[in-house]
Amino acid sequence: MTSDATAQLLALITSVLYASALVSARAGLRYSTPTTVTLFSILMQNLLLWSAVYASGGVHAVPLAGILLFTVVGIFQLGVRLLAYTGVEKIGASRSSALQSISPLVSAIIAVTILGEQPSLLIVLGTVLVVGGIVLVSWKPEQQLAAFRRWHLLLPLGAAFLTGMNHPIRRYVLAMANEPLFFSALMGTVSLAGFLIYLAASPRSQKLVWDRRSFWPFIGTGLFETFSILFIITAISMGRVVVVAPIAASYPIWALIEARIFLRQMEPINLKTLLGILSVVAGNAAIHLGR
Repeated sequence: MTSDATAQLLALITSVLYASALVSARAGLRYSTPTTVTLFSILMQNLLLWSAVYASGGVHAVPLAGILLFTVVGIFQLGVRLLAYTGVEKIGASRSSALQSISPLVSAIIAVTILGEQPSLLIVLGTVLVVGGIVLVSWKPEQQLAAFRRWHLLLPLGAAFLTGMNHPIRRYVLAMANEPLFFSALMGTVSLAGFLIYLAASPRSQKLVWDRRSFWPFIGTGLFETFSILFIITAISMGRVVVVAPIAASYPIWALIEARIFLRQMEPINLKTLLGILSVVAGNAAIHLGR
């Protein structure tokens, strides 16, 4: 299997894992807050990844510029967590996923203009099909949303822009030092420090809420998101951003399936949903053929 093919497989696994994190978070958020699930996720990331770094021989030599840039990525990742989980709480996992799906477009623009990546016509077409398909599958009319506020839409959109900027930065750093495990762990440490600062300054509405009914869903969220971060960074170290990002962004399809199974959200498979699924499948096929 070529490195490009391996990167695509890892990106696909990432999409499944991140969808699982969102659905698991949604289950726990019935009894807790986005701040609490963010803490669970960050602690799991630090515990698992630094243990893996230690088990694999410790920290290797990496350039200072890479550490500084991944520090920025860690801060952005904290923002992605807070915005994404709050978006899930406000407008639901599927709708939040739909708006976050524009992140591959942001990544592609940065990768082409700054990193000099040259996507083929099939990759461009595939990215558009993936984004369009995700919107078709996930989006629902406003009137179906309880207590909907237009500013709620800015939460997942903010997460999408931060994610879109993160991928090219990761690719740039990994070209200097191919240490995806260490950089994944470093992101966790930076996110934890940033979270503690955020927690100290956060309003009462964002306080930590400990409820044993949310414990296992949040543990699941932490596990799923930790491995999704490790897999996407590894995928970016092996393949181009314009190829990896749209495949990884296909997670709303999996979120829809998992929500039906685990959250009993039985949405009908109508023509719009079917067209959306076909669009995502066709888009991923186009990206694979055009790599």
